[in-house]
Amino acid sequence: MKSAMLPLDFKEFQEKVSTLLRPWQRSFQFWFRAVDIYTGYKVFQVRVNLEKDLEKRETMWEKQHEVAADKIYNMCADLGGFFLKVAQIIGKPDLAPAAWVRRLVTLCDQAPATPYNVIKIVLEKELGQSVEEIFERFDADPLGSASIAQSFVPINWCNAKDYQNFGFRCLNLFLKASVHRARLKGDKSDVVVKVQHPGVQDLMMTDIRNLQAFALYMQKTDIKFDLYSVTKEMEKQLQNFMSLDYASIYMYSIAYDSKIGYEFNFLREADAMEKIRRFLRVLVMEYVDGVPILKLGDEMAKRGIKPGGQVAAVAKQNILKSLTLAYGQMILRSGFFHADPHPGNILICRGSEVALLDYGQVKDLPEKLRLGYASLVLAIADNDPIKASESYRPKPTDASGVAEDSALTTS
Repeated sequence: MKSAMLPLDFKEFQEKVSTLLRPWQRSFQFWFRAVDIYTGYKVFQVRVNLEKDLEKRETMWEKQHEVAADKIYNMCADLGGFFLKVAQIIGKPDLAPAAWVRRLVTLCDQAPATPYNVIKIVLEKELGQSVEEIFERFDADPLGSASIAQSFVPINWCNAKDYQNFGFRCLNLFLKASVHRARLKGDKSDVVVKVQHPGVQDLMMTDIRNLQAFALYMQKTDIKFDLYSVTKEMEKQLQNFMSLDYASIYMYSIAYDSKIGYEFNFLREADAMEKIRRFLRVLVMEYVDGVPILKLGDEMAKRGIKPGGQVAAVAKQNILKSLTLAYGQMILRSGFFHADPHPGNILICRGSEVALLDYGQVKDLPEKLRLGYASLVLAIADNDPIKASESYRPKPTDASGVAEDSALTTS
């Protein structure tokens, strides 16, 4: 008797094959493009060395950086996910040519959205209920689908002299996720739901391994900078934050640690939201509106505010004061702080309130390091180079353990 053959599900088979091949395809794309960018610079170095005029050489370098910036932009935009964060890291004025910074600064806004049906499957599997049972409204179109998706918890800070609002927004640094605005049943305020894209972990680890190999080669042949240690730190962060639960825990840790010495309260307590706040692949937080700091000038222009006028000057002063107070509190008092304060992670809300984005990078400073840093800041303010040089120097009675702590500053 012949056994009956099971029908072949071609679509399922195709998806399995695609999943198996995806890391290899992704690695090929990375190396093909990275080698193209690298060899472009090496060939250019030969050409530019033949030019004796210094002004012409500077112009040639600028054009070369622009060409490379376009290629880096396209590579990171096409690969998405982790490479959007890579672009964010290298696209800083202290690390990259100006042409790269100009091109990469808005890259995280370009990530393609994940289809809603995929997001819905992940959401319902994680929460154990249908979207309709939990949410009164759930927007299918994402607020944003960059490598850094936005979930929020705003908090208030005040002391006897000043009152400042901070919207602390929890973002998971490395995880590609979608962000959707929604409203929980029985609630009157909107929330933001962050849903991690399926199958992200294997691709992220493939990306970091490729980047580590490239960094190791570059620092051995061309640059005098420890890129490999940077990528190892990225790997450590990636392993820590594959669960969105970590992002929520660290954000709340900073909020709790920073309340010492201040009157503290959440802007809104939502029992329904609290029940489903933390899951491995879903994070639900209160929605807070705001304008990215890089677009603040455009927003002022729309409202008829002159960028160089008195109103703008007061707003800028309040923003700077808020950021200073926030980081002073986190670094000097609690020691547990947001460690990635580049312009893309700063949002301005109503009344010049400041929201810090992206809690994927956080650091915990031991007390000795905090005291040393405080001494350094005071020495710089007093213009005292001797005192500054002695800020982290171990005292005769306190030599043990300081070297270990100091190593954290270079990690």
